[in-house]
Amino acid sequence: MKKMITSLAVIAVMIACKKEVQKPVPNEIDSMAQAKSDSAVHKVQNNAAKEVTLKKTNDELLQALKNKDYKTFASLIHPEKGIRFSMYAFVDLKGDKHFSKAEFEQYLPTKTLFTWGAHDGSGDPYKATINNYLGKWVFSKDFTASKYSLNTFTGGGNSLNNLKEMYPKDDFTENYIKGTEKAGEMDWKTLRFVFEEFQGKYYLVAVVNDQWTI
Repeated sequence: MKKMITSLAVIAVMIACKKEVQKPVPNEIDSMAQAKSDSAVHKVQNNAAKEVTLKKTNDELLQALKNKDYKTFASLIHPEKGIRFSMYAFVDLKGDKHFSKAEFEQYLPTKTLFTWGAHDGSGDPYKATINNYLGKWVFSKDFTASKYSLNTFTGGGNSLNNLKEMYPKDDFTENYIKGTEKAGEMDWKTLRFVFEEFQGKYYLVAVVNDQWTI
């Protein structure tokens, strides 16, 4: 009986020691906490760097459009996915005009007419060269003086906005110009750029205009 009690006591001590060994030592806990902290800091730094890059690229695009420097604009088009243009907030993957980067550069200096979509209200097709579309529709106002935001909508009307559904994993910038009192603030305009990362750089995959629609 005495031997049995002694054996049980030994087993109990061994189990307790094993549990103690499995517990992380203080240094291991500190290392784990430090690793999590470093990861969080790294994520914040990456997000901050991305925000700076996207703002810089957004401004570069606006300046290129203002100066009608469409070669610079073309250089920022996604090399593989190309670029899509939406006349209004609703992105229509079948109806909106899409170019590969090579196609855009090929037709840029020509007078080839393309159908970009349909006018709100009348439904008449909007036909224009690339140069005219960029100058008269995309940059219909001086968006270099607009209100900037990242992944946030400031302007919006009664047109369905499905940008986030069509580009759920991409980042977008918005450039918003408030409407005038004379027009009851209904003449507001918005220009959005959608970006996708490719080989460590952000490229333009979509240009979406938005304004008051009937």
